[in-house]
Amino acid sequence: MDQPVPPELHHASGQSPVALAGAEADAGTWPGVPRQPGQPGAPHPAPPAQTSRSVALVHEWFTATGGAEQVFRQLTEVFPTAERFALWSDDDADPPPLRVSWLARTPLRGNKAAALPFMPLVWRTLTRDHFDVVISSSHAFAHTVRLGNPDRTRHLSYVHAPARYLWNPGVDDRASGPMLAVPRRLMRALDVGLSHHVHSYAANSVEVRDRIQRHWGRDAWVINPPVDVDFFSAAPAADREQPRDYLLGVGRWVRYKNFDLIIAIAEEAGLPLVIAGSGPEEARLRRLAHDATVPVTIEVHPDRFRLRQLYWGARALLFPVHEDFGIVPVEAQACRTPVVGLRRGGLLETVVDGETGVLVDSLDPRDHAAAIRRLDELDPARIPVQAGRFSTQTFARRVTEWVEHECD
Repeated sequence: MDQPVPPELHHASGQSPVALAGAEADAGTWPGVPRQPGQPGAPHPAPPAQTSRSVALVHEWFTATGGAEQVFRQLTEVFPTAERFALWSDDDADPPPLRVSWLARTPLRGNKAAALPFMPLVWRTLTRDHFDVVISSSHAFAHTVRLGNPDRTRHLSYVHAPARYLWNPGVDDRASGPMLAVPRRLMRALDVGLSHHVHSYAANSVEVRDRIQRHWGRDAWVINPPVDVDFFSAAPAADREQPRDYLLGVGRWVRYKNFDLIIAIAEEAGLPLVIAGSGPEEARLRRLAHDATVPVTIEVHPDRFRLRQLYWGARALLFPVHEDFGIVPVEAQACRTPVVGLRRGGLLETVVDGETGVLVDSLDPRDHAAAIRRLDELDPARIPVQAGRFSTQTFARRVTEWVEHECD
């Protein structure tokens, strides 16, 4: 079982985070995925763009928990009259109204690895409708979508990352085996060859812009993802006045997120830890939590209100992972919670080292524990100012500028 929860980790109701995990779970809204407008706790919508053009918004597939889905939802706020397309929507997802492809009516629905070879074909046979502007939200093959006449249609693509299983198999090992080397080369050639019609790319970070240049030979705007910083910063007084006596890890429980390292860092620092999220590594993390030398509390699927409480009560967010961008560190900073993480990837854009967090060059738990001991040097008032750079309003303005510039 999980170790006893220290008094400072108990919710105002007197319940521990473990007890609340089931009672307050909301799988459709974690982590950072907005509720539908009009629902309690719905995020501040991005202001709509003023355009007379017909617009299509295209997304890979719709899941319940992804940051890419958060971007797509905000794109629908910026372009509220746009037609919306996706390959399919998972059963536990709550997407905005959209049209799904014929893959949604086959056994391939939801099986991303098996559906991968069919995706380029699907994106070329999605609809016969014509649009003035097509904007794809792509982390696999959505950027290859081709609707209408390319001489009259402007194809723009917002890229979360070039498909990792093709271009970075060291991170995503679905296509990393030696038997898949030849198919991977063929899929890479298709990935590039079927996207020449894209007029302009936007990357979610400098990291992704560099990969687009390296893998596809194309330049890209940098438009960071939207984060509902207003929601996370506007916490009730009871949340904001917590003692901040524990460390926090938030995210999908998969290997590359390094939650085992997060536990080791908490042990090295001698501080209690809360892990919030869900994923296939849950059983292993529970075993590690049970054997840890500090109390480790596990919360499964906390809703965004509970997640905000956890951010405000944490001494620091631990983020020892190389992410393309990373929405979680921005949410934490909106709650005046500093970030201790790797000096790589998106953290180079979202965290100001020595001001809103401390960045570390190694994966050694001792180095991260030493960084935690430096947190008293930071000015808490500076931390949410950095988070404000990534608001939904900023995203809407930048997307509108991109579209207007590329379509004039």
